[in-house]
Amino acid sequence: MAPTHLLLDFFGTLVAYNPSRREQGFHASHDVARSLGVDLDYDTFLDAWGATFAALDARSDIDDSEFTMVEGATSFLAAHLDHPISVSDVDDLVATYMSEWNSGVVDIPGVPDMLEEFRRHVTIGVVTNTHSPRLVPDHLARMRVDHLVDHVITSVELGWRKPHPSIYAAALERCDAEARDCVFVGDSLGPDYLGPRAVGMNALLIDPSAAHAIDPTHRLASILDLPGALDI
Repeated sequence: MAPTHLLLDFFGTLVAYNPSRREQGFHASHDVARSLGVDLDYDTFLDAWGATFAALDARSDIDDSEFTMVEGATSFLAAHLDHPISVSDVDDLVATYMSEWNSGVVDIPGVPDMLEEFRRHVTIGVVTNTHSPRLVPDHLARMRVDHLVDHVITSVELGWRKPHPSIYAAALERCDAEARDCVFVGDSLGPDYLGPRAVGMNALLIDPSAAHAIDPTHRLASILDLPGALDI
């Protein structure tokens, strides 16, 4: 396949990450919450925080609507405080939590060089689900590949997460591209493979354990196998 546009998922695709809300360690977030009046020990704090976001995720699963980190933190604080919450309180908790969560994000060696080579031939877009509008752009800048990515389309800016058709439509509009000219690559079956294909894009799935029953020619063991799968 010889695309003119390459659309890439971010987490689990361009970087490895730990999706856990516990394993990274969130002691600083707990300290912030306690300073605001949340009277929970560390483990109970993690359980309550996880339950808040699980409830929001369950709501999103109904219609693929997206929510923000601010909404999640506000909901958590409202459930555990009996006094008004300031914007600065929420922002402080979100910033601290995101800093700790980011400790689970790990760069994949070889990705920057691969993107640099692709950028000679195709327009590159990153299309990602995220609760934070700056999270992915900031990571791309930290990786020093932001100049190689023409467009970043996030669920939080649109209000719809993959696999809602609206996010793919927004990506096509932003890139001024036709679906047939795009290849979408990611590691999640619905958001990164079935969703893009449903709107007419080609798609490749990072599926190293062959967990999904897809065309074997559409399967990648790693993002670093992508050059061999594209005719560019």
